[in-house]
Amino acid sequence: MGQEKVRCGWAAKADGLMRRYHDEEWGYPQHHGASLWENLSLQGFQAGLSWELILRKREALRYAFQGFQPRRVAAFDENTVERLLLDTTIIRSRRKIEAVIANANSM
Repeated sequence: MGQEKVRCGWAAKADGLMRRYHDEEWGYPQHHGASLWENLSLQGFQAGLSWELILRKREALRYAFQGFQPRRVAAFDENTVERLLLDTTIIRSRRKIEAVIANANSM
């Protein structure tokens, strides 16, 4: 019989999505700039919300923000922001959306 994986308290009580995040991503160093920027952007979206919600919306956010490719996101204009504000699959906070775009422009 194999040993049960040792998990943090929050992950031991979590559902499959959070448990998978704990086991496969949380606490592992990230060395690739694109994944670091995606993580920073997702952390910004998470402010005031649960990380579980962000994980559930992560694929939609990746699609909406074109794979979190800074050059592409930097080209987003007001029309894009307005379109994103209507997208029910993502976090629809103008300030958070504009922050991701501003961060892309600073890179």
